[in-house]
Amino acid sequence: MADSIKNVAVIGASGNLGKEVVQELLKAGFKVTAFAREESTATFPPDVAVKKVDYRSVETLTAALQGQDAVVSTIATVAVGSQVPLVDAAIAAKVKRFIPSEFGVNTRIVEGTSIGKILQGKVKTLDYIIRKSQENPWFTWTGVSSGIFFDWGLKYGSVGFNKDAKTATIYDSGDEPVQASNLAFIGKAVVAILSQPEKTANQYLTIASFNPSQNQILKIVEEETGEKWKVEHVSTEEQEKIGLEKLSKGDYSAFSNFLRRRIYADGAGHAVLGDKNAVSLLGLQEEDLAATVKAWLRG
Repeated sequence: MADSIKNVAVIGASGNLGKEVVQELLKAGFKVTAFAREESTATFPPDVAVKKVDYRSVETLTAALQGQDAVVSTIATVAVGSQVPLVDAAIAAKVKRFIPSEFGVNTRIVEGTSIGKILQGKVKTLDYIIRKSQENPWFTWTGVSSGIFFDWGLKYGSVGFNKDAKTATIYDSGDEPVQASNLAFIGKAVVAILSQPEKTANQYLTIASFNPSQNQILKIVEEETGEKWKVEHVSTEEQEKIGLEKLSKGDYSAFSNFLRRRIYADGAGHAVLGDKNAVSLLGLQEEDLAATVKAWLRG
């Protein structure tokens, strides 16, 4: 582990991704501090220090960040705008590296899109971090786009496969490759970034465990279960229309509809193939799609 980064504060450490990031950091020998709201009842592993904070107060956040080398934010999309006081506090506390809550869609290329309207909190936060890094050269950042949370999405149905009912929802042709990462893999990427601070400073990285098409997943589940699954075909153009209707009413669940259009539409082109995938830069390897799907089926 690099001498320069040892103490890491994790924001959103009790969430789906946060838990995995904490586990991977601990395994790699980092000292982890979880930040939690005053009213939080979340519990953490015994070797994780916990600090209750007011995310609106730069002063109290600055005090809490004393001695921390890096901040990793895994908070949900709806709360990303609240990262600005955290950024200001990190700079005041002389934190060296900030990894904001990007994890998901690459927000650097959403300008002028429907999904970009919902992701403005992320876009503006990273713009702010980049500006602050230019003003304070010792304060560095790394952005990480991981695509969809694959193992989590299989478990909770957001990837479109239901193992109990043996049903699959396939968008458009189902042949478009999709950027996808398992949660622990994202945790390993965070570890790799913080272990190689010079190599990963002030970069926006796109990573993926793999880039499967929906039809590839369908083939695996049918072969593994020995049954044909019932398939429903859905248009991503229709998903876009549904999303716009929702958004016009202030319903931000439109994000799911826009996401389906963005990643599954034929010709979308958002898979991170070849050199686009930063796994080799980080010293990681792509994962085994079939093994992940089979583990879910057995679970």
